[in-house]
Amino acid sequence: MDSYDVAVLAGDGVGPEVTGEALKVVAATAKRFGFEFNTTRYDLGAQHYLDTGVVIDDATIEELRSHQAILFGALGDPRVPPGVLERGLILKLRREFAQPVNLRPVRLYPGVPTPIRDLTPQRCDLVIIRENTEGLYVGAGSTVHAGTPHAVALQESVNTVPAITQVVDYSFRLARQRRKKLALCHKTNILVHAGALWQQVIDDVSRSYPEVELDYVHVDAMCQHLPMTPERFDVVVTDNLFGDIISDLGATIQGGLGVACSGNLNLDGTAPSMFEPVHGSAPDIAGRGWANPAAAVLSAALCLATLGQAEAALVCEQAATSVLAELPALAGPAMGVSTSDLGSRMADRATTLEVPTTPSIMTAVAKV
Repeated sequence: MDSYDVAVLAGDGVGPEVTGEALKVVAATAKRFGFEFNTTRYDLGAQHYLDTGVVIDDATIEELRSHQAILFGALGDPRVPPGVLERGLILKLRREFAQPVNLRPVRLYPGVPTPIRDLTPQRCDLVIIRENTEGLYVGAGSTVHAGTPHAVALQESVNTVPAITQVVDYSFRLARQRRKKLALCHKTNILVHAGALWQQVIDDVSRSYPEVELDYVHVDAMCQHLPMTPERFDVVVTDNLFGDIISDLGATIQGGLGVACSGNLNLDGTAPSMFEPVHGSAPDIAGRGWANPAAAVLSAALCLATLGQAEAALVCEQAATSVLAELPALAGPAMGVSTSDLGSRMADRATTLEVPTTPSIMTAVAKV
């Protein structure tokens, strides 16, 4: 029997609620497909920081490193200044665990409402690959004369061939498993140095993947093409900041942040990958049973796919999305069912669904 050791960082707000339901669905799936999914919980997040003054220490990082994956719930609390938890935990783990790929599927599932008129599931099935450790997110910069009328702030974007190459090569490999189309999204006409480096790496790596068709889109143009003609895209690769923005636009297209899952991937097996819904901690509704666990379940499905459990991942995905299609609303009391009830319904469905045979990001990720 295959066995996996997974760290669980449920986090803040609705994080523990949606993570608990995701684990419920995974447990049902693991029982069905005959593998063990062992979890160790870590109470990291706002309360831990408020109690100790420490976001995460080196000993805990090393404990987390020993796991095969991390399931992350949500992060954020109004009692903690912005940036403390985000930079001190999520960004720190992405760098410490060498997770250069942020994977964001953008798929409109059948029966899930979208604000884009006349958009159909057949037209919206793409993946945004965001470089996860460099760019403006490195945090390099300085401020002089702070608090005065003469203040000057410098924020530096760091781009290196090794990091870009990792994320570009992964994107080509993923595209090869899907529809064999890859688009670079950047701003090469203005960010001429960073843009030229990205284009150079794309051109160099493309020689190893002649079957993959290449495209290029400026990031501002992407903000129009993505909602209007998402069928143009299969795999989109982009830098850290641009990816942060367009992936949230993609989430809106597919029905909202409550449907959006993500994976932060370590590619060489030296540390765990980390999987999280991207909807935030929503402290205003925490404890009310109004949070939709679908994004957490889909993130757990991505986790299973990277662990090699492709059929289990497909069933988790289908269990979550088939239940979503039956809801009158995707969040809040208008759903007509609680967070816990939704998780139970998804878990029950995971025990009876046939393994889907249609193409999915889950099977592509498992093959990569």
